Amino acid sequence: MPIELNATHDPQRRSFLPSANDEATDFPIQNLPFGVFDDGKGSRGGVALGDQVIDLAALVEANALSGTAAQVAAIASRPSLADLFEVPTADLSALRAALSDLYAEGSSQRDAAQTALIPAASVTMKLPAKPAAFTDFCTSADHILRMAQFGGRAPQPAWATLPVAYNGRASSIAVSGTPVIRPMGQVVPFGESQMTFSPEPMLDFEVEFGAWLRGPGNALGESISMARADELLFGCCLVNDWSARAIQFYEMILGPHLGKSFLTTISPWIVTMEALAPFRIAGRGRSDEEPEVPAYLNDPFDREAGGLNIELSAEIDTGSGPQRIVRTNVAELFWTLAQMVVHQASGGAPLETADLIATGTVSGAADEARACLVEITELGKKPLELADGTTRVMLEDGDTLAIRGRAMAEGYVPIGFGECSGTIMAARPNT
Repeated sequence: MPIELNATHDPQRRSFLPSANDEATDFPIQNLPFGVFDDGKGSRGGVALGDQVIDLAALVEANALSGTAAQVAAIASRPSLADLFEVPTADLSALRAALSDLYAEGSSQRDAAQTALIPAASVTMKLPAKPAAFTDFCTSADHILRMAQFGGRAPQPAWATLPVAYNGRASSIAVSGTPVIRPMGQVVPFGESQMTFSPEPMLDFEVEFGAWLRGPGNALGESISMARADELLFGCCLVNDWSARAIQFYEMILGPHLGKSFLTTISPWIVTMEALAPFRIAGRGRSDEEPEVPAYLNDPFDREAGGLNIELSAEIDTGSGPQRIVRTNVAELFWTLAQMVVHQASGGAPLETADLIATGTVSGAADEARACLVEITELGKKPLELADGTTRVMLEDGDTLAIRGRAMAEGYVPIGFGECSGTIMAARPNT
């Protein structure tokens, strides 16, 4: 069912906090995403607003909120947001509405609201919650078809009839800013035929989009309908599923393993599905040459509003400043988030509170929408030329890669997700 728009989406609403009214901010008053921060006094939950963090615990202590909003704020102020993922949608909406009123221009409780603001630059962001599990899908037709072309083979036909995925490593999910340590592994160096255990020579990024799931999910052996899937989406984040390509290519018999398990970076703020409601668009249709969507993944609402208009970009900084090298959109994906949720549970695998799913590389048809270096360089055949004269085939030690996202719709205030970034560090040989 669609989320009804309300006063929190009003494009005319402004905050008394000037930075929240800046056209460039990711966090206007229409966003109000949840995260976990540490200001030196311990980790706790907060909400981003402009260049500040709203300390929810301080609001509760000051009795600035009441009723359901105060109860949910107390839950959201804990060191993990996992319990917040269990809160009913209507109750979460009540908290967002109360915060929107509290920090709006003309707020009757401005003094109390201001005392709970902490400069975002002074805090360290933490993982919002420990994921119960992590599934990384591969839902871009353009990415799948290009990768098959580069490999000189036809793609497996399953990509067009189901959202392909692998079960990732939840323990290596880390928040933006975590160093990317080049992994060690078994590889066959380019031009050679013998395996060697060495630092990964083909370290790549992948511009992805993710969703945190609310609970409760489904019991073992049961499935989830498309009608219910959207209700299980709590909110979204940016994802970089770093890829050790040489390790991945050598080990790919059963599927990705160590080539993907060394680190997956996510943005620290979770943008709720309510905040994203104005940016819903129709899911990708199917051409006459493409298979029809299977019945269990087909739903009228999903066809009408299963997609999201969110522009994603990636910048690389090799030491001379950031340069944008990717511009793509979540709207390009072949499958929707709800379809991913339903397919994950279709065989009876239980979905749990704080499960994290990712879309896979969000590549589009345009050259600028090639969302990883394998695609950009065509598997190393065409090195990426940067403005400072340097080139890249794959990421080198010292490089920083940052992903950003921007949800947009005519007549509404754009909202963002914060940064999802990491800097490549030298490998640590095993002892």
